[in-house]
Amino acid sequence: MSEHGGFLTRRAMLAATLAVASVPGAGYAQDRFPSKPITLIVPWPAGGATDVTLRLLAELAGQRLGQRIVIYNRPGAGGTMAMPMLQHALPDGYTLAQLPFPVLRVPYLQKVDWDPIRDTTPIIQISGVTFGVLVPAASPFKSFDDLLKFAAAHPGELTISTNGLGTTPHVVMDEVFGRRNLRYIHVPYKGTSEQMVALASGQLMVGVNSNGFAPYVDAGQLRLLVTFSDTRTRRWPDVPTLKELGFGIVATSPYGLVGPAGMSPQVLAALHSAFKAALFDPVHLQELAKFDQEPAYLPPEAYAAALREAYAAERRSVERQGLSRAS
Repeated sequence: MSEHGGFLTRRAMLAATLAVASVPGAGYAQDRFPSKPITLIVPWPAGGATDVTLRLLAELAGQRLGQRIVIYNRPGAGGTMAMPMLQHALPDGYTLAQLPFPVLRVPYLQKVDWDPIRDTTPIIQISGVTFGVLVPAASPFKSFDDLLKFAAAHPGELTISTNGLGTTPHVVMDEVFGRRNLRYIHVPYKGTSEQMVALASGQLMVGVNSNGFAPYVDAGQLRLLVTFSDTRTRRWPDVPTLKELGFGIVATSPYGLVGPAGMSPQVLAALHSAFKAALFDPVHLQELAKFDQEPAYLPPEAYAAALREAYAAERRSVERQGLSRAS
């Protein structure tokens, strides 16, 4: 009887196991997330301001998740190189990417296979950046007006570097110079670090980029002529903004983290919780402050809404400037 009873117990256990396995997603629901390292794609070279702050953010979030978050640098194409990789990644939470603002603009400038809204799951908005126009410390340009006067007197001789075609610095400078019917030579760079080194050494006349220029300005190697912020920064209160100079341009390019489209609510919640805690960790806040950055936190739904709104606004902006690939 005991042997017969044992057989029934084993049969009942097998039946129960098969019943659970037949429920869609039941097996996956038992898996702990994360159970292996996570890859975070950073579409900029190593060593730049964004790379440095995201590495710290990833380290802090990884501690909370109990798994390493490995940074994979994929620079080039104005910060859009992560999108093709993200588009074809599994939505299991193990492949994430920073989403910089150019991703919302490039699809209107050139043909791409990916869509920044359709192909992503927004996780968290992190921060915005301070853009600025810089020159070497020894440059004769003491103000932004000096730069424009030189361009007017020497058509096509001014060299201006940015972090790539279609990036915010490139688009803003095109708009400013276009309004004055001025021309310049555009020199694109893959990342901030190499650009700032080239500028500080005098290889370039002007550089336009974000936060990564802060250490060079504070060390006296570069002179900051103007920023794209809404108001003057607390760090450089003597530097005017394009807005107050009469151009009416404000650009801060908020950025965040996304995963592939179709991520489960459970995985999304786990990632958001870890990165939110890391974002507001005092150590991370201190690192952001080094580059004149502050948190610009948005949770998943609000971040998704902000991305949709910004994507639509970029289309209107590109069409207004006559830059659309369809125009």
